[in-house]
Formats: sequence, C-alpha cells, structure tokens
Amino acid sequence: MTDALDRPTSILVLGATSEIAQAVVRAVSSPALQRLVLAARPSEQRAALAATCGSVPVLEVLDFEARDPSGHAALLDGVFERGDIDIVLVAFGVLGDQEAFEADPDLAVDAAQVNYVGAVSVCLGAARLLRAQGHGALVVLSSVAGERARRSNFVYGSTKAGLDVLASGLAYSLDGSGARVLVVRPGFVRTSMTAHLAPAPLSVDADEVAAEVVRGLRRRASVVYAPRPMRLVMSTLRHLPRPVFRRLPL
Repeated sequence: MTDALDRPTSILVLGATSEIAQAVVRAVSSPALQRLVLAARPSEQRAALAATCGSVPVLEVLDFEARDPSGHAALLDGVFERGDIDIVLVAFGVLGDQEAFEADPDLAVDAAQVNYVGAVSVCLGAARLLRAQGHGALVVLSSVAGERARRSNFVYGSTKAGLDVLASGLAYSLDGSGARVLVVRPGFVRTSMTAHLAPAPLSVDADEVAAEVVRGLRRRASVVYAPRPMRLVMSTLRHLPRPVFRRLPL
C-alpha cells in the first residue's frame, strides 16, 4: 500500500532499462519506497541500473523478454506473491524504422510482437493481479503516434494505437476495484532511441515525461500528455480533414 502521503512503497518496472522508465522511478521514489522490482533483459545496462538502486531495502532484478509471453504470467504471479505492488510500469517498446518495416514486413511483425502483443500479455496479467489486491496503478507508456496515422511512422503508430485502446479499456474494467490505469502519451522524447532523429516541435526529455507521470498519479488521472500542450495539438490534428492532414510534414 502507498504510505500516508500517498507515496508508493513498491514498484514493478517492466522494461526497466528504458530511459523513460528510469526517469519515472527516480521521480516517484522517496524514503517510503521499500521494494523495487526491475524486469528487463540481462545486460550491462540493467546491472548498472541495479547498482544505482542499492538504497532500496528490497531490490529484485528479474529476466524479462517482451517477445515471449509464455513467461509473463509466472513472472507477474511471482512478483505479486512476494508482496503487494503499488505501481506497475509498462515501459518497453521499439521504435524501428518505417522504411525498413515496409521493405521487410518481418521487422514490422517483430515490432508489433514487442509493442503490442507483449504489452497485451503483461497489461492483462497485471490488471488481473491489481484487481485482486484491490489497489495499485498500472502505468502504461503509450504515444501520441497512436492517435492518428502518419506517413512517417504508421507501423509504430499502429502498435501504440492498439496498446492505447487496450490500456484505456482496462481503465474502464478496473472501475470500482480500487486499482486504476494511467495512460501516458508523450510526444517526441529525446532519448538514445531517438538520437538519430531530428527533434520535433514540443519535444521533451525523459525527466519531463516522468514529471507528468507523477502529476497524473497524484491527480488520479486516466491520461496524461507530455508535454501538456500536446493534448491540444493532438486534438487539433485528430480533427483536421484528411486532405489537409496529408499535406502536413508529418
């Protein structure tokens, strides 16, 4: 359970080596945090991350592969059997390259397996467990790319659109259970994953996304945008007539 100041005492991060995930953990961490579970592929990056979290009384580092849903239920069940979880952060994903996806559909299928199929597996599993314990938040990193198809990234956008609808539906399904869902819709985030791309207008860094996550959790919001003005931008883009939208450099 969260403490008297509504600070989380336990966090599970799926995709812990994500720069946004790490920023969120930093932002929500406090002296109240007693247990942190970092789930990611084995790597030097994961080991380095774990080394920075040594002050947390209970630190668990688990192997996690988004492409292999067969292992997700056992991982989640084991985490929750060892104690309640206040926040489950779903932060894994691949960006990929639109031209490469069109040239080799197998690459697009792999991206969908990670971004959508893997996320379906863990989101449904985590929601089930949060519902059973009667409290906790499922925080899902989506993207504004899923709100309307764009020529430059429609394969990636399609995977995020599916994830976004799933997470939004789970929010409805958890009504009245004590558990909840926060969908996070960042715009362009400046991380190592996007370092090869020119930053888009209203781009943010991982810490700015994390700040909006913290704000959303405190407000018990169902959706947050990063940066906040992106909500208005996307509302406008969603309603533009198709002939106008097609001429935009998106």
